[in-house]
Amino acid sequence: MLFMMIRKADEQTEAGVMPSEELLVAMGRYNESLVKAGVWVTGHGLKPSEHGARMTIRNGQRVVTDGPFAETRELVAGFTMIDVASRAEALEWLAKWPVEDGNGDAVVELRPVYGLEDFEQGEGVEVHRQVDALARRKPDTLCTYLSFDGNCRQAFEFYARCLGGEIEMMMDHSEAPAEFAETWQDRIMHARLRVGALVLMGGDTPPGVYQGASGFTVQIGIPDFEQARAVFNELAEGGTITMPFEQTFWATGFGMLTDRFGIPWMVNCETDEGVAA
Repeated sequence: MLFMMIRKADEQTEAGVMPSEELLVAMGRYNESLVKAGVWVTGHGLKPSEHGARMTIRNGQRVVTDGPFAETRELVAGFTMIDVASRAEALEWLAKWPVEDGNGDAVVELRPVYGLEDFEQGEGVEVHRQVDALARRKPDTLCTYLSFDGNCRQAFEFYARCLGGEIEMMMDHSEAPAEFAETWQDRIMHARLRVGALVLMGGDTPPGVYQGASGFTVQIGIPDFEQARAVFNELAEGGTITMPFEQTFWATGFGMLTDRFGIPWMVNCETDEGVAA
């Protein structure tokens, strides 16, 4: 059963007073206990209502009003969602809410969350069921995984320099718990490169297995024209240009290449940012 614990707003939260170090630690420990118990779903603190807005619908007309809002005690300062077996269990967790909150003066409300089983079954419920199924199918991450013939380390070090990224992981077979052939030891089992919010992964294939890259292209979009062209040229060094980087009917700059490691790339600049007149 889903329950939401709603931390009501007060003068301090509406004034934007940040929690003390003591409260941050206490809330962190409380959240940690929820996670370890397997009941944590999510939780967040909310900024004061002056940063928010409210929409009112009257007679079919929508009116949006910017904050702040006067009825402080009716506002929400934060929430924690838990998934427990019963209302009694939810009340137990509510009772453990840190007393450090609000310097010992806070209001936290517990509310059960409706499930689709609470509604009369019909077309409306089926629509929501389909939406829920669609949301569950969506992965948390999606990235390209590249295969190499023993040169993954050099490739990822090159990509990190070229794209301004950071190698988060570079594990070769010698670090693996299982034993591999001596000829595999210096080959990369798994590499992960992060470029901001984007991730690129890869690894070396076992000796004699590599078949070369085919059937895909790594596409990167860079809004600055000069930067996009510079990245294209750097990726192309020692490789093969399939389509020179130039203006197209859809982009200010676009080019295709296969780099020195045999990986195909598209570099796309769909805006005119940085283009000289």
